Amino acid sequence: MTRVLILGAGFGGLEVATQVSEACGDAAEVTLVDKADSFVFGFSKLDVMFGRMSPDRVVHRYADIVRSGVRFVGATITAIDPTTRRVETDAGAFDADILVVALGADLHPEATPGLLEGGHEFYSIDGAFALREVLPAFGGGRVVVAVTSTPFKCPPAPSETALLMHEFLSAQGLRDSSEIDVVMPLGTPIPPSPVASAAILAAFEERGIRWHPETLVRALDPARRVALLSDGSDLPYDLFLGVPTHRVPDVVAQSGMTVDGWVPVNPLTLETSFLGVYAVGDVTSVGTPKAGVFAEGQGAVAAARIINTVRTQDAAAEYDGRGICYLEFGQDQVAKVDVTFRANERPYGGYEGPSMALAADKRTFGEERIRRWFGREWTHSD
Repeated sequence: MTRVLILGAGFGGLEVATQVSEACGDAAEVTLVDKADSFVFGFSKLDVMFGRMSPDRVVHRYADIVRSGVRFVGATITAIDPTTRRVETDAGAFDADILVVALGADLHPEATPGLLEGGHEFYSIDGAFALREVLPAFGGGRVVVAVTSTPFKCPPAPSETALLMHEFLSAQGLRDSSEIDVVMPLGTPIPPSPVASAAILAAFEERGIRWHPETLVRALDPARRVALLSDGSDLPYDLFLGVPTHRVPDVVAQSGMTVDGWVPVNPLTLETSFLGVYAVGDVTSVGTPKAGVFAEGQGAVAAARIINTVRTQDAAAEYDGRGICYLEFGQDQVAKVDVTFRANERPYGGYEGPSMALAADKRTFGEERIRRWFGREWTHSD
């Protein structure tokens, strides 16, 4: 029996666990380790934040996984030895024949001076869920949606947040007395897709949302209620919604696997420089955006190669760099961006929508994954 140990139960880890357990059966012992007790889609955080869904409807508990062949261990990882493939946790030690590191990127709002004292971050589950109570109490004013550091997960999310904030304030009768600014380090909202970027910028203009490209927020001054921008200017705010600094988890950094802050991998195979060790998703420097759909695609390739190893077959699967991203415009209008990132090639992407039909398509996307990963049904209705 081949021992397959997967660290991290996000898009990538869940995909590897599902595919390997299904294909290998008793030939593989699949163990999935995560310190969290549940999974939440990134888009579900915005649903909760803006009061469109209740928290209990979007939380998928790992204890509820009914898929056979996958053992979930809720534990904090304290050490990783990629040479011996031995992992220490507060629930004991684990040895693996094949190790998959899918621990994502940790968020550090404390890295931006003033953010914890004078603003809110909406990228973590706790941060987004807390804003569900904050937003209804907001009486209007200047809202700043801003990125504080690069790289960051899901590049379209700040634009989505601004568009949904416009919808929220309009429903509250506060839009005429409010302003919305978006501060982004990118030159366009979605660089690989000029058509998608043009659609977002047109929506900003139509809704009166101000766009500040190629700019970061370096700090907040809570006393003056201003954001300090990377170009040296100040931006006043009444409500600050920030994308916090992202870093590789400390336990990964301490393992010796990182170069320049992230885990390098073969961009086609997701293999690290350590024998029998793969890394997928946000923890890597593979070259795709840090987003769940890319982690899932990488996980599928790693799984296919692991399956072939268990079966003692040649491993042929390679990562194509493709991912589909849904983009919220508000009023149940959703667009879809299809982008591809390949090594040594210029990234490119298509665009469709927005439409209500794609809103339904997005719901199906989530339902299919919960069915596949957890072995149960999930519907979006309360």
